[in-house]
Amino acid sequence: MELYNEMTDLTLTEQIPDEAVTIPESAETNPDTEASAPVPADLLDDDPDDTPPATPVANEEPAPVPPRRRAAPADPILTIDSRSTVESEDAREAAAWHEIHNAYRTRKILSGQLGGIEQTVSGKTIATVEYNGFRIAIPLKEMMIQLGDTSGQSASALALRQNKLLGNMLGAEIDFVVRGIDSGSRSVVASRRDAMLRKRHLFFLAPGPSGHPRIEAGRIVQARVIAVAEKTVRVEVFGIETSILARDLAWDWIGDAHDRFAVGDEVLVRVQEVRGDTPETLSIRADIKSTTPNTCAENLKKCRVQSRYAGRVTDVHRGIVYVRLANGVNAVAHSCYDHRTPGKMDDVSFVVTKLDTERSIAVGIITRIIRQNL
Repeated sequence: MELYNEMTDLTLTEQIPDEAVTIPESAETNPDTEASAPVPADLLDDDPDDTPPATPVANEEPAPVPPRRRAAPADPILTIDSRSTVESEDAREAAAWHEIHNAYRTRKILSGQLGGIEQTVSGKTIATVEYNGFRIAIPLKEMMIQLGDTSGQSASALALRQNKLLGNMLGAEIDFVVRGIDSGSRSVVASRRDAMLRKRHLFFLAPGPSGHPRIEAGRIVQARVIAVAEKTVRVEVFGIETSILARDLAWDWIGDAHDRFAVGDEVLVRVQEVRGDTPETLSIRADIKSTTPNTCAENLKKCRVQSRYAGRVTDVHRGIVYVRLANGVNAVAHSCYDHRTPGKMDDVSFVVTKLDTERSIAVGIITRIIRQNL
């Protein structure tokens, strides 16, 4: 038996020499191939000679190693026009939220449209701003609604005035600073007050490149229209709100400011006066008409005494009728031949009896009412 084993071992050794035993190259270089785990010593036989050696097979093909799978990148959106890109709704939303998050960290001033006024469950009033598809909540106390003289008014009366002015501001573009965010619900709370105080300090108090504040009395600046009434336009000038009366809106008489101005407009104003020395106490006086040329004197040359012109009533005050003639001339009538009483926005026939070159207006009589504005 022992002789048989010796012959068998010898035969195997002769048939398969050491040079013929090859290890595939891929098994040596492929990092994904697992190395065999070492066998514990207690599992080995006491006599290693009793264990027959493993006999490799010559020219054996290695087992194919499956390629490692990688997450394939998302295919871009295929566009109709070549070399153009289209963002999905999720990508736009993610970019907008990233911008809001960065603004929260850096305290950057953002701008958005005032879109709503809501009452919370606790009864508090908040303003909502639409910014790139996200809803920004601003508490009423952070809107910095200035009402002027509030002495002698109750808290309920002040709240009513604030809500009324806030309602007139719907659709206006306002600045705000993000004060808090919730990434889970993607809700945002902001403050308009912080943005306005920062802009006041930057443009009215801090020295500019010339060593003086960027905005001083006499400078023409751009302003936002945030509210419009019949005889008043309220604008925001770099963090300061001010009201401009009808007489300071244009050289020609305006019957209703809604005919020329709307919330959300951007207009040029001239700062006539700056008052206060701290961001909280700053106020200004401004007008719009001084930014445009005065053509009243030139237009007055178009009128002739005893001539008749069509016009529209812009206002009636203490029996005096103010008319805007079709040729652009401001006119005043102290009497009316029509049995009807002229009212605002009525179309009338006007006869010129005198030209007041000092005030650049025409004086005359309303002969009849062409069409009443009922």
